[in-house]
Amino acid sequence: MEDGRSRPSYSISGNVFMSTGTIESIYIAPTATAPTLSVKEALAIPRVGLEGDRYALRQGTFFKPEPDYELTLIEAEAIEALKRDYNVELAPGEARRNLVTRGMALNHLVGRDFQIGEVKAHGIRLCEPCDHLQRLTGRQLIKGLRHRGGLRAQILTQGTIRVGDLLRS
Repeated sequence: MEDGRSRPSYSISGNVFMSTGTIESIYIAPTATAPTLSVKEALAIPRVGLEGDRYALRQGTFFKPEPDYELTLIEAEAIEALKRDYNVELAPGEARRNLVTRGMALNHLVGRDFQIGEVKAHGIRLCEPCDHLQRLTGRQLIKGLRHRGGLRAQILTQGTIRVGDLLRS
């Protein structure tokens, strides 16, 4: 593409439709209300989360020892659409999702295994925007991110996730 972003790629493997995207940024926060920190890589630990993140440390607002609190993802395209369609500007880290992706429809990963670099994960459910996120950002964003707020996923294999890693389904 002219703007330097890569286009998503698609292929058919057997009878399974495959697509790829990329990890644009990674964020962790040590507590439920602390600002997120941008990191270049993070260790993904099954049944725990990303090393150093509030949910791995059992400090997240909605923490429960369940798989859907291990990892959260959001599409960069959803953040851009929030600005374009609702005139609400949100920096990627303000979305409070661990991974910001580009080039793959995350909603399609619910109920499916997928790969993030060397890490295997499983899409559990959508990560809808909430009042807590709206309070922390001070912005009206629930309507603009409804059904586009990202994905909650379970980490299946341990490994390091890096900015630039491929996201494959």
